[in-house]
Amino acid sequence: MIELVPRSASPIARFGGQPIAIAAAALVIVVLGVSSIALWRAYTGSAPETDRMVASRQLQARATQASEQLVEKTKGLEATQQESIDQLQMVQDQLLTVRRLLAAQQADTKKLSEQVGTLTEAIEGLRQSFASAQASEPAAAPAPRNRSAKAKPRSNRSANRSRAKARS
Repeated sequence: MIELVPRSASPIARFGGQPIAIAAAALVIVVLGVSSIALWRAYTGSAPETDRMVASRQLQARATQASEQLVEKTKGLEATQQESIDQLQMVQDQLLTVRRLLAAQQADTKKLSEQVGTLTEAIEGLRQSFASAQASEPAAAPAPRNRSAKAKPRSNRSANRSRAKARS
């Protein structure tokens, strides 16, 4: 027949009489596990700890190399920035020089304009005085001079030359 096990009985209670045998079996299982791991490491020749150390050293080397590259690039950027600053300073100096030259040129232009205005006023005054002097003189025309035939072509030639020079 079938024996019924009461529900209140736990599986540990079944082994209750042999705790030393259970402990010995557990110990044997742990020793077998540890020895199999040791044999597997010895057989493959690789240990995860050394692999991790190698990987960490490689990461450190890469980090150091990246850091050095960043330092070099930063120095290059600093040099480029300094060159740009120097060039900007030169351009600013040139701009200041051009402004000074422009101011001097404008002052010269103003001075020359004033001189031209003064000369124009003087010429106008001379014209008016000449016109008033001609109006006050008698209207008698001066007698024309007799010129030789040779003198007339010369005056025509010189007049033609003057006109040709004026056109060029």
